[in-house]
Amino acid sequence: MHKSTQTKSRSCDRVRLLGLDFAANPDFVHLYLEPPSWDYTPGQFVMLRPEKWGQDPVWPRPFSICEKTREYVRIFMQVVGRGTSLLSSAAPDSEINMWGPLGRGFRLSPEKRYLILAGGMGIAPFIGLCKEHPYPGKLSLIFGHRMDRSCYPFDELPGEMQRQNMRQTNQEDMEHFGRVLREQISRFASRGEILACGPMPFLQVVQKHVLEAGASAQLSVETRMACGVGACLGCVVETRSQGLVQSCVQGPVFDAGELVL
Repeated sequence: MHKSTQTKSRSCDRVRLLGLDFAANPDFVHLYLEPPSWDYTPGQFVMLRPEKWGQDPVWPRPFSICEKTREYVRIFMQVVGRGTSLLSSAAPDSEINMWGPLGRGFRLSPEKRYLILAGGMGIAPFIGLCKEHPYPGKLSLIFGHRMDRSCYPFDELPGEMQRQNMRQTNQEDMEHFGRVLREQISRFASRGEILACGPMPFLQVVQKHVLEAGASAQLSVETRMACGVGACLGCVVETRSQGLVQSCVQGPVFDAGELVL
């Protein structure tokens, strides 16, 4: 179980693409990459840029580390633009530059109970966390999503966990999901800590209920990143104590009360 929040050193490694696995929907892809020697903390991320890109696209693309084993680093991504489209069509054995591990991950204790809240692609950083946890029975997860459940690695989660998935296809579904979040956060406030990752509107709802319940929570933000190392100022978020900060360096994981969403 990982306890630190940030790997002290980061590297750029040229690794081989071992293979791709397409989920039920071709827009959802698992990349399996040759594993570098570093370790990581769940919530950290990598920047990927295939060698064959040349000068176009210029910038690498950021991805949460879904899982790392002795055999591979796994990235779970959704094809949403040119960069991810090119990555999804990369040939096995092609070379990819990988910068990482980057950012600050979740602060974790194996003895503590966690309520995990994931929205859409926000499930990615929790797959390795849940699989590696020595006591998965201490973990509960609520997963909200719009696409079919088969598009996501939800069914890989350990059976000892309490798991709930809720698909939202209309306004009524979204309102029901919001009520469930409020109720579960309120119930869990005195029992442990909350971990959340997902799109900004999802995190805004989570933060609101967390602060109202007086719960302890860590939120992982999803922002646009170009460099991943704090040079481009493209991923700035507002915090209460430090004002504007770069989420690629100070985050992407923050205490819920620290963020201004």
